[in-house]
Amino acid sequence: MIHGAKQLMQSLSWQEQLSQAICCPNKLLEYVGLTANAIGYSQPAIAQFPIRVPHTFANRIVRNDPDDPILRQVFPYIDEENAVSGFINDPLAETSVQPVPGLLHKYKSRVLSITTAACAIHCRYCFRRHFPYHEANASSQHWQAALGYIKNDKCISEVILSGGDPLTLSDRRLAAICTSLAEIKHIKRIRFHTRVPVVLPDRITKTLMQQITDNNKSILFTIHTNHANELDHSVSRAINLLHDFGIVVLNQSVLLKGVNDTVASLINLSERLIESKVVPYYLHLLDPVAGVAHYDVSLEQAKILIREMQISISGYLVPKLVKEEIGGAGKTLLIAN
Repeated sequence: MIHGAKQLMQSLSWQEQLSQAICCPNKLLEYVGLTANAIGYSQPAIAQFPIRVPHTFANRIVRNDPDDPILRQVFPYIDEENAVSGFINDPLAETSVQPVPGLLHKYKSRVLSITTAACAIHCRYCFRRHFPYHEANASSQHWQAALGYIKNDKCISEVILSGGDPLTLSDRRLAAICTSLAEIKHIKRIRFHTRVPVVLPDRITKTLMQQITDNNKSILFTIHTNHANELDHSVSRAINLLHDFGIVVLNQSVLLKGVNDTVASLINLSERLIESKVVPYYLHLLDPVAGVAHYDVSLEQAKILIREMQISISGYLVPKLVKEEIGGAGKTLLIAN
């Protein structure tokens, strides 16, 4: 079944692949050879935060393995119903740092634009799973206000396009965003925060790259990969195309229990990233958002993992262990590299 699905996906556009993503837990379990008896899931969690997994990503899940590290990132386990002290809807207080709807200004030299509520995949540990996108979204109606704010603050040198995922927008919309930012002299860099090159690599096309790089600004992509098994040949092709257009590619991961909380898994991820010409940049402690406590790894264990990595591999392969703190001037570095 999976082989046939792979052939079908190869014949579809990225938009068609996105529209045909798996949106039912039972269908996902069936796709990977499991049953609901093997893994219980949370219906209330799905109602609050629906499941969404493109077949291109589901194809990398090991069949018949309820503990597969890719499956664990996207399946709505019953644990999501557990109410845990300290895990809240807005752990980073993002709703309080928006000078205009959908524009976050937490750090002096850069702002982050919530370009869309849409994602190609719904990662169950997402720190924006409760974000009020209907109120705070720098969509077309708020974009001019966001641009005006950016133009008026000459301390801002970098704009981060996030969401949701900015690459779920059309080529035309992304080109318009980049063009309007490129007209602001004090903006030096445009950075995309995106999971799309990993979960839907066919979205990375030469046409898109030509349109978003047709300006005088540096373009960076910070992709999001948590486990080496996410990086297959299709992802490598997408990354190579980014490099062909002079785009710097970084990776940020989240430390997740049952996914990448071993030295071996983290080293394998860094090795695969470097093979794919991606810099292992950040390893984040889990943001304490409601519904994700079952993924939590303690700071003490995280430090042990990083120290073991430092002993075992070259320094450039060791990501910075960080957490985000409300009111911080930037990410908080938790251990020196």
